[in-house]
Amino acid sequence: MDDTATPAAGARKRPGSARSRLLAAAARRFYADGVAATGIDTITAEAGVAKMSLYNNFSSKADLVLAYLDERHEEWLGLYRQRLARVRDPRGGVLAVFDAYADHAAFAYERGFRGCGLLNAAAELPAGHEGRDLVRRHKEEVEALLAGHLAELLPDRPDNARALAEQLSFLLEGAMARAGLEGAGTRLAHARALAADLLDRL
Repeated sequence: MDDTATPAAGARKRPGSARSRLLAAAARRFYADGVAATGIDTITAEAGVAKMSLYNNFSSKADLVLAYLDERHEEWLGLYRQRLARVRDPRGGVLAVFDAYADHAAFAYERGFRGCGLLNAAAELPAGHEGRDLVRRHKEEVEALLAGHLAELLPDRPDNARALAEQLSFLLEGAMARAGLEGAGTRLAHARALAADLLDRL
């Protein structure tokens, strides 16, 4: 018997399975259609679970949105760590950040690439919403990763390293915005090339 028929029993038999399916469905729908336009019924139908199953795992749609944002952050960190494992120096670490964004853009999205899912969601949330804080922290972490690699690359120039980290984060976010509008990762490839050129000039 699956958790569509008996959500509580199913959740006990297969811990986390309904939650994973709900998060996967939410990720698809929130990214393709937007947070506000996606209702609970749409998510539960796509996940193949009863509505009660959602409330057994999340206190509300708002809670599901936060879980989606956190999951997307962790997804990107996983891509970054995979890229970082292949590099041997701080320069490669900087470019691994750009490559992880390109990897995210290359996913087979249902309705095509629409830019940064975190920023897309944040744009729909009101000022002061916890979700916007979560997205801000993600972007700060990305800049901090860049700053860490640059600090290794420029050990005697900490101010320059911090300033360059900010510049590269702006370059990355601008490229991501344009790539989202154009529906392709071409701008991200250009941004990586620009970043590589800047690093070679240090």
